Amino acid sequence: MSEHSPQAADVIVVGAGPAGSTTAYYLAQAGLKVFLLEKATFPRDKICGDGLTPRAVRQLIAMGVDINAPGWIRNKGLRIYGGGVKIELPWPELASFPDFGLVRPRMDFDQLLAEHAAKAGATLLQGTNVTEPIIDERTDRVVGVRAVDKKSGTAREFRAPLVVAADGNSARLALALGIRKREDRPLGVAVRRYYETPRHDDDYMESWLELWDGDKLLPGYGWVFGCGNGTSNVGLGLLNTSKSFQNTDYRAMLQRWTAGMPEEWQFDEAHATGPIRGAALPMGFNRQPHYSRGLLLVGDAGGMINPFNGEGIDYAMESGHLAAGIVVQALARPTAAQRERALYEYPRILKEEHGGYFTIGRVFVKAIGDPRVMKFATRHGLPHPTLMRFTLKLLANLTDPRGGDSMDRIINAMSKIAPAA
Repeated sequence: MSEHSPQAADVIVVGAGPAGSTTAYYLAQAGLKVFLLEKATFPRDKICGDGLTPRAVRQLIAMGVDINAPGWIRNKGLRIYGGGVKIELPWPELASFPDFGLVRPRMDFDQLLAEHAAKAGATLLQGTNVTEPIIDERTDRVVGVRAVDKKSGTAREFRAPLVVAADGNSARLALALGIRKREDRPLGVAVRRYYETPRHDDDYMESWLELWDGDKLLPGYGWVFGCGNGTSNVGLGLLNTSKSFQNTDYRAMLQRWTAGMPEEWQFDEAHATGPIRGAALPMGFNRQPHYSRGLLLVGDAGGMINPFNGEGIDYAMESGHLAAGIVVQALARPTAAQRERALYEYPRILKEEHGGYFTIGRVFVKAIGDPRVMKFATRHGLPHPTLMRFTLKLLANLTDPRGGDSMDRIINAMSKIAPAA
């Protein structure tokens, strides 16, 4: 194909991470012609904890992903360390969510989802680096994208009446439309490393609310997630609400923290399977609007990471599912005005579903940015199992919207009355 012969589709999805692949899957399921463009070539890695809470598991089940196949490891809940206490909290039993989580390394998780979208009918094009949107001068709308084939260096054009930006934290397409990140939203940094360890098949995901370097308390929180394949994903996160955010060597901090772990866990240089790698975590809808001039933002491109726990895969998949449903409805409308009316439902529904909850999350991360608050919370909160069960539901956003218990009703009410993010 020459660079002068653009390919046409109903929708172009840029980025084959969880958000993009979920979007493409549902679009293809509805019978639309969709291109799923991925700049890398699978298998490829992404910086992540690799842990999936029941909220993400629900999305995988809805897509028909076989979570009983080899490569998935289930977990019963969250084990929390802090304040000199260790507590195991099973995932809550709810009508709306399964009562188990999963761990799957991103090295093959993303490929699995992208191939699942391709099986549903999406055209997956790897090694296709999208460089910019194509904007119609007459309508000032996005009508496609320009890309470069990374193998041949050939310039390519793809045309469609709607484009979905699932291009992650780089948000190249959003920036091209002048959609810039909001500085009043929290930002996190996460670093992680894989280690060969006998703890690889742990049936609890592990969260450390205090990171100690000898007798010095480090800023941030840590995790240990067994991958079931002989390795564990060990990492830590730090929020920009902490005074230490700008002046921390995150890789050295991870090494100092793991150096204090029991020797038999093997979280040391000799058992590391690769380098320490890090990434930014855009949180709490830090890039808006989520729809503008023919472009929809899903996942990290729209800052859809939960400020409470740094989790993004579930919201990436949920936003992709929602975006796809709205796009299908919009493209069926006979006039441009009716299509726009349908498309503007996307940001409205996102805010209605998650806006209040993310606002509470912003208040939470601002508070725990003060290490004294975090220290007080872990010392006095962790010894109380009922309070911690409530906290788990709040942090993981796991409640039944109707017919739930008193904890569900409190969390749901808080989310409803909080102003949308």
